[in-house]
Amino acid sequence: MIQKELSQLRINKARLWSTLMNMAQIGATQKGGCNRQALTSLDKAGRELFISWCKNIGCEIRFDEIGNLFARYPGSDPLAGVILMSSHLDTQPTGGKFDGVYGVLGGLEVLRTIHENRISPLNSLEVAVWTNEEGARFSPACMGSGVWSGNLDLNTILAETDKDGISVASALEETGFKGTIKAKPHNIKAALELHIEQGPVLEKQNKEIGIVTGIQGLRWFTVTLYGKPCHAGPTPMEDRIDPVKPMAGIIQAAYQIAEQFSPNSRATIGDITTMPGSPNTVPERVLVRIDLRHTDSDTIIQMDTLFRQAVDKLCIESNVEYSLEEKWRMEVTNFDSDCIAAVEKAAKTMGTSAMHMVSGAGHDSLYISQRVPTSMIFIPCKDGISHNEAESITEEQAEAGANVLLHSVLNLAIK
Repeated sequence: MIQKELSQLRINKARLWSTLMNMAQIGATQKGGCNRQALTSLDKAGRELFISWCKNIGCEIRFDEIGNLFARYPGSDPLAGVILMSSHLDTQPTGGKFDGVYGVLGGLEVLRTIHENRISPLNSLEVAVWTNEEGARFSPACMGSGVWSGNLDLNTILAETDKDGISVASALEETGFKGTIKAKPHNIKAALELHIEQGPVLEKQNKEIGIVTGIQGLRWFTVTLYGKPCHAGPTPMEDRIDPVKPMAGIIQAAYQIAEQFSPNSRATIGDITTMPGSPNTVPERVLVRIDLRHTDSDTIIQMDTLFRQAVDKLCIESNVEYSLEEKWRMEVTNFDSDCIAAVEKAAKTMGTSAMHMVSGAGHDSLYISQRVPTSMIFIPCKDGISHNEAESITEEQAEAGANVLLHSVLNLAIK
């Protein structure tokens, strides 16, 4: 095709939507969502369906040692760098139809469009399905891309178990996803991830496309407060060692820190557990899990420091011993300027309204970007709802994002 004809290229909206709805039947829930957790029989069925679609257009299929799946549409020059499109097919237990899945099947639709129009770029084009992005069955999240990028240790991850004691290694063997190739970067020129926003910004701004320039920094803390269990009635207040007392201040401190560094800061208290959990017993232990985020590297470090100082001060004042464990951190990620420019150009080619934005959620692209040039493309989702069976996008939104992905790939590939 000549360049003018390439600019007129479009994906097949009806086919993309049909593909999304067919995949959504695997693990479908009564409320219209999906439960297709990583390395289960349902995940296996979803991957096998995806593989069958890829093989229909001549893709080469391979798995690596952590179960990451790669479907390659060969280019005319095997030595030219691969253009990678990727996301995940696993879901939350009460997840939606589109989180991750849209990026994988949008990538497939790009390959189908290129195949049926007989376009032959020098670069091979590849769609990857990363293992256990959600972290719902196994911890941590972004497991496959984390091992592939070298951020997570393979043997440590293989030994991780789910709540039933089944290890990642056993689940890989059971599902047949244990590959023989090393989980490490290959010859990739650029990587793109198409995704629903999972927040309300694009919808509020009435924009069709988010040109993602990076990902927020994050800290996950578990604060354990140690008390002395005693009866709620006979024990005077002054004689108690009550771990709930500093807990209230710690929670308030997290919110105050977020307010101090607004509007790009976030503080979330996602889990509070008291043990033994009796209404008439002062707890022996309290666990509080805190998520702090910001888009600026220096600021997330400040938030981290201030939070640790606040916990220490409040526990000393309450005469309560504590431990503070950092469970996970994401540093602020800045995406590649050339990949961002390719998405910008594609959005202009398509005539779609677009805005630059930073992702508030972590994605596989966080790890991928540490090894290869990367960017992301967002589309709106209704009311910003995700990780929820009510997650929703329209056919037109799905089409718009996939068309921008298509032309971003064409902008990066050598025709």
